[in-house]
Amino acid sequence: MTPSTADQPQVLTEDFEELARRAPETIRLEFINGKIEVKPVPDGNHGQMLMWLIKQCMQQRPELSLFPEQGLKVEAYRKGRARPDGTLAPEEYFAGQGEWADPDGVLMAVEITSGDPDTDRRDRREKRDGYAAAGIPVYLLIDRDDCTLTVHHEPDHGKYRLSRSWTFGKVVEIPQPVGITLETEKLKDYAD
Repeated sequence: MTPSTADQPQVLTEDFEELARRAPETIRLEFINGKIEVKPVPDGNHGQMLMWLIKQCMQQRPELSLFPEQGLKVEAYRKGRARPDGTLAPEEYFAGQGEWADPDGVLMAVEITSGDPDTDRRDRREKRDGYAAAGIPVYLLIDRDDCTLTVHHEPDHGKYRLSRSWTFGKVVEIPQPVGITLETEKLKDYAD
């Protein structure tokens, strides 16, 4: 059996969207690199980390909102479908766009690892590359496995040109167009 890729997907994008629409509320589906993925249900520490980041964004950039679980059209030619844990965009950017929005106005995608076996492939590689291919300026990965924040930025030809990691507790500068500073000491409280 040939593995699925973006060139030979498991299903057509339209069929995936219909499947995702009919999935029970307890399941979140994504379509990454031609494969249907089940997104893990977040635990309490995951939720606390996201809420911490939402507050940081609201305090420093009140004209923007960090939208939880907003579906995005990602990858080359917008054939992939992802639900970042957080999507930073202008306050009413997603109004009227439906379940799978265009990423052109998105400033940052955020993923918080969940400790499941697919984290390395999905959050650290496939989603990173999908967000870069969609032209999202910044991808922030909050990695609970090794207690780091990694900022990927400057997408170019489907890859982020620059990446830098910091351990929890350090001060992290998120570059423009986001332009916020994160004091990350609090994340140590939520590390597992």
